[in-house]
Amino acid sequence: MAEITKSQASQELDKIRPQLNSWRDAYYTKDAPLVEDNVYDKLYNRLLELEKMYPELVTPDSPSQEVGDETLPDFNKVTHDIPMLSMGDVFSESELAEFNDRIEKNVGHEVDYNVELKIDGLSLSLIYENGILVQGSTRGNGTIGENVTENVKTIKDIPQKLSRPLSIEVRGECFMSKKEFLRLNQERESQGHQVFANPRNAAAGSLRQLDPKITASRKLDTFMYTIVTFDGLEVTTQHQALETLKELGFNVNPTAQVTTGLKGVKDFIEHYGEIRDDLNYGIDGVVLKVDDLALQRELGNTVKVPRWEIAYKFPPEQAESIVHDITWTIGRTGVLTPTAVMDPVSLAGTTVSRATLHNEDMIRQKDIRIGDTVLLHKAGDIIPEVSQVVLSKRPADSVPAEIPTHCPYCGSKLIHLEDEVALRCINPKCPAQVKEQLTHFASRNAMNIDGLGPKIIEQLYTKELIKDVADLYKLTADDLATLDGFKEKSINNLLTAIDNSKTNSVERLLFGLGIRHVGAKAARILAEHFGDLDSIMKASSEEILEVNTMGEIIANSISTYFENDDVKKLINELKSVNVNMNFIGSSNSNETNSHFTDKIIVITGTLKDYKRSQLSEILENLGANVTSSVTKKTDILIAGEKAGSKLAKAQKLGTEIIDETTLSDYLDNDKE
Repeated sequence: MAEITKSQASQELDKIRPQLNSWRDAYYTKDAPLVEDNVYDKLYNRLLELEKMYPELVTPDSPSQEVGDETLPDFNKVTHDIPMLSMGDVFSESELAEFNDRIEKNVGHEVDYNVELKIDGLSLSLIYENGILVQGSTRGNGTIGENVTENVKTIKDIPQKLSRPLSIEVRGECFMSKKEFLRLNQERESQGHQVFANPRNAAAGSLRQLDPKITASRKLDTFMYTIVTFDGLEVTTQHQALETLKELGFNVNPTAQVTTGLKGVKDFIEHYGEIRDDLNYGIDGVVLKVDDLALQRELGNTVKVPRWEIAYKFPPEQAESIVHDITWTIGRTGVLTPTAVMDPVSLAGTTVSRATLHNEDMIRQKDIRIGDTVLLHKAGDIIPEVSQVVLSKRPADSVPAEIPTHCPYCGSKLIHLEDEVALRCINPKCPAQVKEQLTHFASRNAMNIDGLGPKIIEQLYTKELIKDVADLYKLTADDLATLDGFKEKSINNLLTAIDNSKTNSVERLLFGLGIRHVGAKAARILAEHFGDLDSIMKASSEEILEVNTMGEIIANSISTYFENDDVKKLINELKSVNVNMNFIGSSNSNETNSHFTDKIIVITGTLKDYKRSQLSEILENLGANVTSSVTKKTDILIAGEKAGSKLAKAQKLGTEIIDETTLSDYLDNDKE
């Protein structure tokens, strides 16, 4: 490296540190990285070079002095009695040899390494008392992490009870499989949300949820690899620790192996570098650990990293191609997704000619243009994605990519809801969306048109008998007779079901329209408050915000939806075929005088006489607001058997707590 003066190094460090801290915040705290790992690593290594050259320039806030990420304010904090350190990284065989030389020089002989795959996930600590899981936490800054115990309990491969009644702390990695990463991103993209950049950020974003049900829905996995406390265990090596973890009931990566010196390490790296794409989880390197635990303790740690382990990082696998077009497709919820069409190239074992650009913001952020030469990688080793533009190869006549303002399928003006990164078409007659909308409209929780499922809707749409939901009410017996398998009885049954749906209370229609963020519960609250659909359509965002439990996201979504001229035409068509537009259900707040009216209620534990969904509906019909988390605003906790942390929190807050017997007494009184 060329020598530079102390003054020059100081000036460069003043630029590097804020940049790295900004990238660290995006990666660790927000779970939304701004650059690829190799870009961060390159600048971080430059930081280390300069600080090694001039140690007096090292500052307490330097990324080289920090471990991991900051904790989020909404989680309770956990102090790690033994700090959770990060690992040092190397990127070449020569650096690996230097690490091995230092180890051998310190201990005076060749050593055995336990070689493990470096999982692309989030560090996790688990504490058990007498074999029972009592705490799960993130690494945080290494000393203070986040208490994610309730979320950890939703991860299926983490044992709630060990095979032996040990009091022990273990650590490992929480990760998301490639299959689940792909499913989650497809779901988020269809909903207009920002997609996760890689499985590590998807796992972090999923584990750090305030609602454990969201964590449970993400299907996270773990590999545990460290026993922090050894009381009562005869464990002297890392490979014995892995065997013991497996015996206790933990999920342990089966690929780990012990090797003497670097020959076996290099073979391990070469083997898994070749087959990493075939694994069902993401890896970004290989970890070497001195196998002898006594030697580990002897070698000790620096301020930030252990001296007895190192991570060898795989080089990023990238390919270069030219963007010839940017196409836009529309999903079932109206979200437009751009795709780059390129020259075919080989990448991570497959031929790639298309790469998702996710949304308008990504195109603008990376400034991707038609004619650009771009570098491609596979996000999570699965989804082809543009890493960056090779600006040195950009054509002289290049112009920024054109972002559509109108739907390419129906011509309607596209909208950009405040809470979304995606462009969206909200035309209810858009042909790219209408079949899915029809299926939702007829579903049980919407208009409840019995017998009208996706296959029948497909036939009706293909035969051009319907083009929107209003056309359902114009169908005749002759129309239905053209469908496969439809005879007189099935024709009459469907026509009767369609006709009966006209008399539904308006909240079913409001939900059936498929307005973004408006679920069945919100639809009922709005219908009850405003009384009819015309009043909801005329309501301003401010007026909707005044309704109990309605927030800015729902208010913005409703007002935007009903401003659309095509929506107004559809509502008029539904009126012309006599679909009910009024709320005809019983009033919750005005007519009901229940112990639960206008109360915020949480249900926890196992109930004998009620299903959770059934009880929630009963309480909501009595004017209650059923939520999932106990807070200072919670009025009542209904506690069944085996009520856990929510009961403890309610007791601490002084919340009213009732058991199932008391609940039944209140409900019986409400019936009288």
